[in-house]
Amino acid sequence: MAQADKCKIPQAFWRAAERFGILPAALLRQARLPAALHLGDQTFVTTSQYFALMQALTDLSGDPALGIRMVQTVDTSVHPPSSLAAFYARDYRDGLTRLARFKRLCTPEQLQLAEAGGDCMIHIEWPFAPGVEPAISIDITFATLVELGRRATGQEIKPRRLELTRSGPVTTTHAEYFGCPIRTGAARDVLVLDAFDLDRPFPGHNPEMLDMLTPALSSALGEIEAHSSVAEQVKIVLKRSLASGQPSLSDVARQLGMSDRTLQRRITEEGSTFRELLSDARRDLGRYLLADPTTDIQEVACLLGYQDTTSFYRAFREWEGMPPNRWREMNMASREVAAASGLH
Repeated sequence: MAQADKCKIPQAFWRAAERFGILPAALLRQARLPAALHLGDQTFVTTSQYFALMQALTDLSGDPALGIRMVQTVDTSVHPPSSLAAFYARDYRDGLTRLARFKRLCTPEQLQLAEAGGDCMIHIEWPFAPGVEPAISIDITFATLVELGRRATGQEIKPRRLELTRSGPVTTTHAEYFGCPIRTGAARDVLVLDAFDLDRPFPGHNPEMLDMLTPALSSALGEIEAHSSVAEQVKIVLKRSLASGQPSLSDVARQLGMSDRTLQRRITEEGSTFRELLSDARRDLGRYLLADPTTDIQEVACLLGYQDTTSFYRAFREWEGMPPNRWREMNMASREVAAASGLH
């Protein structure tokens, strides 16, 4: 199943635009989009429409630094829950990973992070891009990543450099905000962070808050210490970690306070393997998340640590003998029958 060209626009976006004097009606008219598009809890547009919306922001404001100003003025509390979770991560690296995964839930936009030679290079990919991404959109993404580091660490994080494809000099606001060398006319848009900064801890790290904010964690109930089975302990840790990506045996061992070798031995002694436990954790959590009809299947796949929905569909067929959408329909139908029966 291919990734959908669907971008989610939260209500916070429209409120942020209004804060700078740009009303939704005027913005939608400028972008040549439906006048009532902003009404309702969530707005979905294609990549092409999203780019048009971003360009309309620039055209109406006449401010080439508007994207940075919007990010600076947004209160952290208005972030969607999955995005807010990044601020409660262990460190900057964990926060960036969570934010990158959250973006994949909301848009086809993909943040590519790569570390080499002390640099962490981040660039943006839009698989359905109809053309060049508007400069304001790039500014919002890169400023959001830097702002996460600054707000969550309490430190004045400064990138090593910023490379932009746009031509001409950048504004004073760009120079002052990023506080690093900025080169325009580059081959691609890249934000380069100091890899050392990625290890900076987040003082506000809050595992309990992460459990509340991240849907994938809510099914991992109970304290690990209450379970005598190592297999059960491993599955709980896995469920709590899947939303940040696919955790390794080393990741789990570290959280359980034992060596890789000890954990591997104890899993083997209980007649299982780490791969089987990972599959079991995903299956349990997948069933839990799918039982909620408001959770998008693409979101479920991401929260289970899959890179794409195709891999999730393949795994789910092996578990249940049917695709997840069919399983959800059958599960909902059986629940409705059970509920109706209880009324008589």
